[in-house]
Amino acid sequence: MDQPQRLFDVISYQLANFPKEDMLAGKENGQWKKYSTKEVADLTLRFSSGLLKLGIRPGIKKNEEKDKIAIISPNRPEWIITDLACQQLGAVLTPIYPTISETELAYVLNDAEARILFVSDKDLLEKVNAMRDKFPSIREIFTFNKVEGARHWTEIPALADTTDFDQINEIKKNISPEELVTIIYTSGTTGTPKGVMLSHHNVISNVLACQPYLPVNKEAKALSFLPLNHIFERMVTYLYLRAGVPVYYAESMETIGDNLKEVKPTIFTTVPRLLEKVYEKIMTTGLELKGIKRALFFWAVDIGKRYEINKDQGAWYNLQLKLANKLVFSKWRAALGGNIQCIVNGAAACQVRLLKIFTAGGIPILEGYGLTETSPVISVNRFNEEDRMFGTVGPVINGVEVKLAEDGEILCKGPNVTIGYYKRPDLTADAIKDGWFHTGDIGVMIDNKFLKITDRKKELFKTSGGKFVAPQPIENKFKESPYIEQIMIVGEDRKFTAALIVPSFSNLRNWAQKRGITATSNEELVKNPDVQDLYKQAVDKYNQFFSHIEQVKKYILLPHEWTVDNGELTPTLKAKRKVILEKFKKEIDSIYAPAGGKVDIESL
Repeated sequence: MDQPQRLFDVISYQLANFPKEDMLAGKENGQWKKYSTKEVADLTLRFSSGLLKLGIRPGIKKNEEKDKIAIISPNRPEWIITDLACQQLGAVLTPIYPTISETELAYVLNDAEARILFVSDKDLLEKVNAMRDKFPSIREIFTFNKVEGARHWTEIPALADTTDFDQINEIKKNISPEELVTIIYTSGTTGTPKGVMLSHHNVISNVLACQPYLPVNKEAKALSFLPLNHIFERMVTYLYLRAGVPVYYAESMETIGDNLKEVKPTIFTTVPRLLEKVYEKIMTTGLELKGIKRALFFWAVDIGKRYEINKDQGAWYNLQLKLANKLVFSKWRAALGGNIQCIVNGAAACQVRLLKIFTAGGIPILEGYGLTETSPVISVNRFNEEDRMFGTVGPVINGVEVKLAEDGEILCKGPNVTIGYYKRPDLTADAIKDGWFHTGDIGVMIDNKFLKITDRKKELFKTSGGKFVAPQPIENKFKESPYIEQIMIVGEDRKFTAALIVPSFSNLRNWAQKRGITATSNEELVKNPDVQDLYKQAVDKYNQFFSHIEQVKKYILLPHEWTVDNGELTPTLKAKRKVILEKFKKEIDSIYAPAGGKVDIESL
C-alpha cells in the first residue's frame, strides 16, 4: 500500500503491512485490554456510522462549517479511536486538557462550536455538567468510563448501520490531505487560547519525516503518557501506528513506574520535568546506599557526567564506562522495563548533564524542538549518533526549512506549518509572513548543522540599565542543583537580575534531617538560617557561569511547588511566566524594596 496521505490511512496501512494483536492497549479493571488492528478498523467504521446517526455532517470542506467534536480525557485507546472515527467523516476533533479552567473550557467549546463532547470519567462529567448552560452548541455528552445516568461511548458504534459503510468509504476517498483535521487550542505561557488549525498533511508530513530518525519497527513497543491533547504525543502516536509499533497507554502519571515494568517498552516520549523527577528519585536512592555500593553509585554517575557523543575518550574511560553500565546503569535500565532503546524529549530544554548521564547509561535521550503550529517537530536529534549533539535540538528534519532572523528568531517554512489560527486571520498574518512561521524562539546554528535554542523572544527582558537578560539558560543551569525544583529569573525594568526559587523539598528535608533541623511546615523550613545559607552557596556556585548582568543578585525561596492545577504551569509543565509574575508580585517587589541592601525574607 502507498504511504498514508491522511491520518486515518494508518489503519489500512498497518492492516496491509503488519497487523497487530495489540495496535492499542489500555488498562481496564487492572488488566490490559488490547485492540487489534482489525478491531480498530472495524470499530472506527462503526463509530463513524454512529456519528452520522447522531447528525454529524460528513464531507464538509470549509473549515468553519465542519462539525467539531471535543474530547476531555487522559490518554486511553478510546481517545485515538474517537479521533480516527471523526477523521473518516471529515469532522474536526478539538482536544481539551482535563486540567483546563472553567473560563477557558467555556471559551474553547464556544469558539469551536463543538457539537458532541467526550469526557473520560465521572469527575470530568460533573465539571462539565456544572456549567452546561455556558456552551449551548453541545448537543450530546458521552463518557469513556461507565457513569450512572450518562451516555457511554459504546452507544455510538452500537448505532451503526452497515448500509452506511459504503458511504463512509466514499467520504474517506474524497477527504483531501490539505483538509483541516484538528483544532488545538493553546494559550502557551501567556494570553487567551487560540485555535491552531492543522491539516492531515501538516501532521502526516511530520510523521513520515521523523520516523527514519527513531528506532521504530514492528518489533518495537511504546508506552504513552504525555497528554494526547498536545500535538507532540498525538503526532508520535500516528508515527508509531505507521511503523507498526503497538501503543500502550499508562494508567496515570503515578503508575508510570509500574507500567514501564509491565509493558517493557522500547521507546517513550517525555518532557524534561518528568526526566528530572526520575533522576531525583534515582539520586535519592543512591544517597541511601552505604559503603562500597554508595561509592560505586556515585563513581558511575561521575563517569556519566563526563560522557560525550562522537568522541573517543580513550581505553581507560571506555573500560570504566563499561563497568559502570554493568554494575550501576543496568539497574536504571531495569527500572524502565529493561528494553528501552531511546527516550524522545520535547516541550522544553533538558539539562545537558541529564542527557549525558542517561545516554552514558545506555538510555539515549533524543531532544527535539517544535511548536503546536509546526505539527510539531522542526528539528530533532537522531538515534544515529552522528546526528546528535548534547545541548542542541538536533538537525532540522527533512522537508522543513529554517532560517534565523536578524534578531536571532527562528523562522520555519514547510509542510508542517499550520494553515492558520481558527477565526483569527489577524493572528495568522502576524505569525506567518512571506510563508515563514515566526516561532518566537531565539536560536543559533552550531557547526551549520545543529539548531540550539537560546531563549524565548518574549521572555528576553531588559534591566533598567538597558542590558538584555535571557532567563532560560540561567534557569536551566540553576536547576542542576539537587535542591532547586523550580526557578524563575526576574528583573525586567529593574536594577538587577533576581530569582524566585522553589526548593526540591524532598531533597531539602533529607538534608535538613541529617543536620537535626526540624520544621513543621515548608514555610518554616525555608526561613531556617542554615537552609538560607545552603541556597546562598548554590546561587554563588551557579552565578560563576554567567556575566555580571546575568548573575542572580537576590532571590526568594517559595514554600510551595508551582503546579498545573494552580495555573502556574502549562499542561506540558512549562512555567506560565505572566501568571507567576502576577501571583508573586508582592514577593518580587520585596526583592527590590530598599532595605539596607538586604531582602527581609522573614517578613514574607
